[in-house]
Amino acid sequence: MNAESKTRLPYGMIILLGCTIAALGFGPRATMGFFLTPVTNENGWSREIFSLAIAIQNLVWGLAQPFVGMIADRFGTARVLVVGALTYSASLFWMSTVQDPSSFVMSAGVLMGIGIAGSGFFLVLAAFTRLLPLHIRSVAFGLGTAAGSMGQFLFAPISQGLMNSYGWRETLMIMGVIVLIVPLIAPVFRGKPQSSSLAGEREQSLLEALREAFGHNSYVLLVFGFFVCGWHLAFITTHLPPFIADYGIDAKWGGWAIALIGLFNMVGAFLSGILGRKMPLRYMLSFIYFARSVVIAIFIMMPISVVSILMFSAAMGLLWLSTVPPTQGLVIKIFGTRYIATLFGFVFLSHQIGSFLGVWLGGLLYDIYGSYDVIWWISVALGLFAALIHWPIREEAVERPQPLEA
Repeated sequence: MNAESKTRLPYGMIILLGCTIAALGFGPRATMGFFLTPVTNENGWSREIFSLAIAIQNLVWGLAQPFVGMIADRFGTARVLVVGALTYSASLFWMSTVQDPSSFVMSAGVLMGIGIAGSGFFLVLAAFTRLLPLHIRSVAFGLGTAAGSMGQFLFAPISQGLMNSYGWRETLMIMGVIVLIVPLIAPVFRGKPQSSSLAGEREQSLLEALREAFGHNSYVLLVFGFFVCGWHLAFITTHLPPFIADYGIDAKWGGWAIALIGLFNMVGAFLSGILGRKMPLRYMLSFIYFARSVVIAIFIMMPISVVSILMFSAAMGLLWLSTVPPTQGLVIKIFGTRYIATLFGFVFLSHQIGSFLGVWLGGLLYDIYGSYDVIWWISVALGLFAALIHWPIREEAVERPQPLEA
């Protein structure tokens, strides 16, 4: 039995506390799009500067995630969550004080990216694989993912209300204080994994696990597919509010759009966790990415109005993070749980490269063309690409050499 599975807390309490961490970790960073207009207007910056900072945040988050996963796999989840949350909080405080682009990029981009990687719900999901029995893992993945969106749903109106009352700098400080709740909960996830979960196999080293994964075609396809997920999520989260404002629609609807995505994603992520126990995961992913392309295409071809914005947000919410339970489920099904935080960390790195490009190119192409049309259609094409490449994935555990008998 591994160290993390020795906890005496009921499974329901483990899931509840893990979901709380997921909500607190995901909520503040999901509101960054609301800060674009006040930050750039007050400092006289272009949208590309803000977009570049958030793009770097996503890239650093992705680059840090595999290493954070390695540390969690080696030393346990709780320690990583504490350090990550403290870093996250510090980044929000620093971001609230900056007045020049370089400091903004360092605080909102580099430091926050590291903090999110060390306190995000991906670490919680990895811990669930060790703390919870097999028959409830998929549901727990769905609940943990949905909790991230609960944070998005709650923080969207909260951040807008705080900005209206106190200003954007004070709002960032308040969110920095809220994130400090995570270290108080983190000890629940103390301990570290000690053995592999695939019965009868010999113990792998980390390097062997990485060589095995990157030599496996299905893992490589998952890596490429999750790139598209990151592109969609980061572009829409950051640029949908200013896209709405460009049409002369009250800024409050940008807040409600992001909140609605979070609300409906709670439903989509939970259903994804349930369905993951009943149908092939690769087909679920193909459907989700295809449906995203259809929803985006319909949205940009319709007249933009409050009604179309809310309909788009609800539909995208159902498809938002519903990719996470089947993606993580496939990694576990193929490779087991021993190095799940590390292996999923590299899949997530691809996600964040997509996030970097989606956010940055969204701002750059807007500055070039004066609209978001090009980036929307690129997003449609990428969704179709992801739908195709998930179809041939093999949902089978790898065969490994057995240890020699003495």
